[in-house]
Amino acid sequence: MIEVRLASELLTRLRERESHYDEHAYLFVLESIEYLQQHLTARRHVTGMELARACRDHALEQYGLMSLQVLRHWGIRRTEDIGRIVFALVDVGLLVTQSTDREEDFRAVFDFDEAFSTSYVWPGITGRNGAERSER
Repeated sequence: MIEVRLASELLTRLRERESHYDEHAYLFVLESIEYLQQHLTARRHVTGMELARACRDHALEQYGLMSLQVLRHWGIRRTEDIGRIVFALVDVGLLVTQSTDREEDFRAVFDFDEAFSTSYVWPGITGRNGAERSER
């Protein structure tokens, strides 16, 4: 497994702006952006709502039933945290925004407790008709 880390100067600048997020929270949001881009037909700018949902899906895919605990451990407890992380990454020059982008775009996109307790699809579980369930 490859371990990716932020440069110490970047991490220091991020912690000056948002001190309560673990380094992994920033890396997770960056990974989630790439995760979302890979699921689009063409690379493009994404909305806060799209990114928040991609973070949910990426977490469920990576951490399964432990997603909520992992994200909480890193300081991510609400979709608003994702927005704060994104704009911290913008402040240090790792991401760019469009003039219409706002931190408020991430407000209450979904409820974390509900999203991570009822959205998990058990691999290999099939519905009544024998087809694998894939809805979230």
